[in-house]
Amino acid sequence: MFQFLPHSVLQMGTIFLSIVIEALPFVMLGCVISGALHVFLTPERVKKLLPKNKLLSILVGSTLGFFFPSCECGIVPIVHQFVKKDVPTYTAFAFMITAPIINPIVLFSTYIAFGNTVKFVIWRVLGSLLVALVVGIWLAYINKESILRKEAFQIDSAQEHEHHHEHAHKKASFWHKCWSVLTHGIDEFFDTGRYLIFGSFLAAAMQTYLPTGAILQLGRTKLLAILVMLILAATLSLCSEADAFIGSSLLSLFGNGPVVGFLVFGPMVDIKNLLMMKRYFKGTFMLKFVGIVTLVVSLYALCVS
Repeated sequence: MFQFLPHSVLQMGTIFLSIVIEALPFVMLGCVISGALHVFLTPERVKKLLPKNKLLSILVGSTLGFFFPSCECGIVPIVHQFVKKDVPTYTAFAFMITAPIINPIVLFSTYIAFGNTVKFVIWRVLGSLLVALVVGIWLAYINKESILRKEAFQIDSAQEHEHHHEHAHKKASFWHKCWSVLTHGIDEFFDTGRYLIFGSFLAAAMQTYLPTGAILQLGRTKLLAILVMLILAATLSLCSEADAFIGSSLLSLFGNGPVVGFLVFGPMVDIKNLLMMKRYFKGTFMLKFVGIVTLVVSLYALCVS
């Protein structure tokens, strides 16, 4: 039916559909969790649960992903909801950075992908915890500016006002709250989903038309190889539950350090996630965030032999 189209366009369409189909279930799950947080999690509960010490709060956020695993495809709505509910930004982003990596399923897939070798699992976990710690400290002690976009803040304020207005007239039943979880999750899905579509299309276009062969030729020194692998991680926009198999296939070509950088960087920074983040967070903050993550991951990968 579409055989009149150029082969590259068909290839791009196939990659685009594969990315969307792979990511959609996780985005939907993330939006439902976001809806549950919106309805059931109050700022008062957050203050009771989290340590007051900033460093301890960062460490708590860094380890939450093991108990509440989430793929990076659905992590952005959850983090946005955390920030709305007065979870400190340094805790929320520590969770966002580590959750897609210390997820037990991801750890197991990494172990299998590298021939039942534990060292790549350990390197991946340590790298994610290091990045979470650095980003958390930056948000806790250095960054003083608001990270939310004004437009997102205004929409959130309107939704909160409507939510409180409803409950001023009647106390919601449990089933009414469950319905609110679904309705909020659906709204979140359509708000976030369009950015997933744009990001998936851009990632598919780059995978199709970016001269991968020329990029691979650049990876002759370790530093250049690391940068190439970081670019590939962002461009491919793979799910963290599958990227280890791609990383293992590139091990003989690039070596341990660059592949570890690929495994750590990909779940934190990829095209579709950045576009979903753009829905809620300021562009200047995102540039700083990507810069810090890139620097820390590059230095960490250089230290891995």
